[in-house]
Amino acid sequence: MTDLVERAHWIADTVLFPDARRVDESGVIPESHFRLLAAEGLYGVVRPDAGLDLDTIVAVIEALAGGCLATTFTWIQHHAAVIGLANTTNKALQSEYLDDFTTGRRRSGVAFAGALANPPRLRATRADGGWIFDGDAPFVSGWGIVDVLHLSGNAGDTIVNALVDAKGLDTRPFELVSLQATATVRLKFDELFVPDARVVAEVPVEQFLATQHVGARLNGAMPTGLASRCVRLLEEHGRADAAAALSEQVIGVRAGLNAGLADPTSIFAARAAASDLAYRAAGAVVVAEGASGVIVGGHGQRLVREALFTLVAGSRAPMKDALLDVLTAAR
Repeated sequence: MTDLVERAHWIADTVLFPDARRVDESGVIPESHFRLLAAEGLYGVVRPDAGLDLDTIVAVIEALAGGCLATTFTWIQHHAAVIGLANTTNKALQSEYLDDFTTGRRRSGVAFAGALANPPRLRATRADGGWIFDGDAPFVSGWGIVDVLHLSGNAGDTIVNALVDAKGLDTRPFELVSLQATATVRLKFDELFVPDARVVAEVPVEQFLATQHVGARLNGAMPTGLASRCVRLLEEHGRADAAAALSEQVIGVRAGLNAGLADPTSIFAARAAASDLAYRAAGAVVVAEGASGVIVGGHGQRLVREALFTLVAGSRAPMKDALLDVLTAAR
């Protein structure tokens, strides 16, 4: 375990988890959470020259997710822009943003689901000196928290990624039963012009899709982190056998997610297994807590709702199919 992973566990145990009830009930993530993550260098973990391997990055996400899923989910959106800017040929844009992004001085959200929908919900059309984005981004988190948005539009055989300011856009806020603090909105774009100077990359659709299994692996660290927190709570309630059984399942699910990196065709089933485990683990905490598990403010009911959120986060059609398979299968 690296020092960074140990620090992530410290943050989760001493700051995020003790504050999770307040975040859940208020629907607001304290600014101090994000300042702490920045101070610990966690906004730059995916930058290639940070020298961190994927296992370490996954372990950091797991640790934080076991503390406060709302904070972790909002923070994890930022890394798409860091990866994009680290690899862009647009050196002026890289120079303007990359260092600020990796230190957390500026934060980014992400909106690519509209570009990948079938048919696409957010299209990019070539115009003189740039691109016109038209349509909607259905589920964008961190609104009012992030400074810019890493926006993806579908141009037919190409995905156009660009940075746009996270203000002045047509927003439709959602009222969520879980992770309301993520400040999630639907964004509508009415022929928004984005100049070439703000374009991060123009990527063939097939190439863009070929990297999505890596994102699914990182995303899968959230339900396993949640399940690991449930294991610890079961131990605290004296349910050692149940905790040990779930701990073994966490190990198995992690192995499946890691295998999905080498075999992308298996990543959706592995990701579905992770959410299924988190959902069952949170249910086990409710059982162990008894009546207090369903009282507002208790850990159990919040963790169940957080596990519910992982069932829909990043759930494009193949993952939905895999989730339905695992949730409806006879055990």
